[in-house]
Amino acid sequence: MVELHLDKDSVPQGLIVTFAVCTSLVVAVHLVALLVSTCILPHIDAVAESKDESEIRNSPHTRLRRFIELAWIFSTGLGILLFLGQMILLAWVRFNGISKTAAIVVTVILIPVLVLFIVFAVIFYQRLVSFKYQQKATELSQLENDLTHLEDNRSRSSIIDV
Repeated sequence: MVELHLDKDSVPQGLIVTFAVCTSLVVAVHLVALLVSTCILPHIDAVAESKDESEIRNSPHTRLRRFIELAWIFSTGLGILLFLGQMILLAWVRFNGISKTAAIVVTVILIPVLVLFIVFAVIFYQRLVSFKYQQKATELSQLENDLTHLEDNRSRSSIIDV
């Protein structure tokens, strides 16, 4: 946690508890992401050198993709939001009783940053989902074309055989 020297009655208890919870969550979220990254990196390195396709498909980084993405989302998205929230709370804890103006200024500066971050994250996520949807739609269309082509070839070969 951030090193603070506070008088017992200088900061409301609720604010200190909220700051402690936010700080703990920031650390926990980033440590989980670090754990996932550290554990999965050797497997990615090993698979990168492999030529065996079944080994690539069965690699932990492929099978654990959901957990890896979840850790990335938590670390990047939630971690940044928590960190910015922590900075706002820190300003209120640190400057409480000294200068409420300083705490307000920090809050006024960081709130638009939070809003911009959220807007960017939503737009980025929408575009990512749209891209994945288009990619899967194209793959499905190609499979349907291949199936139609195979069925046409099969029907032609059965007519020729007769």
